[in-house]
Amino acid sequence: MAPPLGNDVHTIRSEHRHTRRSLLGGLGGLAALGVLGAAGCTRVAEASGRPGGDLLERLRAQGVVRLGIAGEIPFGYIDKDGHLTGEAPELAKVIFRRLGVNRIQPVPTEFGSLIPGLNSQQFDVVAAGMYVNPERCQQVIFADPDYQMLDSFIVRKGNPLGLHSYKDVVAKKAKFATGTGYADIQYAVEAGYERGDILIVPDQVAGLNAVETGRADVFAGTAITTREVAKKSGRAEATAPFAPLVKGKPHVDGGAFAFRPTETRLRDAFNAELHKLKRSGELFRILRPFGFTRAEMTDLTAKELCGG
Repeated sequence: MAPPLGNDVHTIRSEHRHTRRSLLGGLGGLAALGVLGAAGCTRVAEASGRPGGDLLERLRAQGVVRLGIAGEIPFGYIDKDGHLTGEAPELAKVIFRRLGVNRIQPVPTEFGSLIPGLNSQQFDVVAAGMYVNPERCQQVIFADPDYQMLDSFIVRKGNPLGLHSYKDVVAKKAKFATGTGYADIQYAVEAGYERGDILIVPDQVAGLNAVETGRADVFAGTAITTREVAKKSGRAEATAPFAPLVKGKPHVDGGAFAFRPTETRLRDAFNAELHKLKRSGELFRILRPFGFTRAEMTDLTAKELCGG
């Protein structure tokens, strides 16, 4: 886990799964996550040796699919009433119902544990809006992205340092913060920021606090999470969304559901239903209540983002 916000930690652990978030329990969700986590800790059945996997058939037979979530608003979290919600769980409800699986069960974990938990049979699918990148594609298989996302910063009101990109952060020698395992770590390092100087905080709420109290000049996260958390602040604001540079070129991330590499039949069936929702416009209707706009709808494919 990331060090608590109260610790003035400026070094980060080695990460092999660059992510962008790991908030556990917004909107009073921590207690609910604990309860649901205890209920959902039993291991799923071991995978079969059948080509393409037989998980879809087994899920239909048992009538429930276990979703690995990371408790981050708006991607997948437990609300103040103890209910599972977020763009990924709500989308999962629709797609798995169409696939003949009528119930979903959350298995909360920290973001960095999602891929290990999936591959060790702790749950059936990752439903956390996980970014698709080549490194992860060596460990899991992805459906095509259900959304695309740009980055944004949380800065003090008026953006006194004029920070609009990672290059600006480096040029202005700004105190930079981001979340545990966020992809923004790599984007800042690629822009020339020293990895050891990055302030790592647990999530975007802690990032807002770091900016408001002066522990950081800027916190980097996804455009949707920064704008949602900053709108509640009187001392900070979110910058306009921008595309980080990867190997010198603007990069747009895409978030998707992840599956074990053996379960291609389930992934392909999920993808077929996802594309129907895209064509009908229902996907946007599902995601819109969580702050997604038409600008976040995408035709990106997992193959593109995996580098293939």
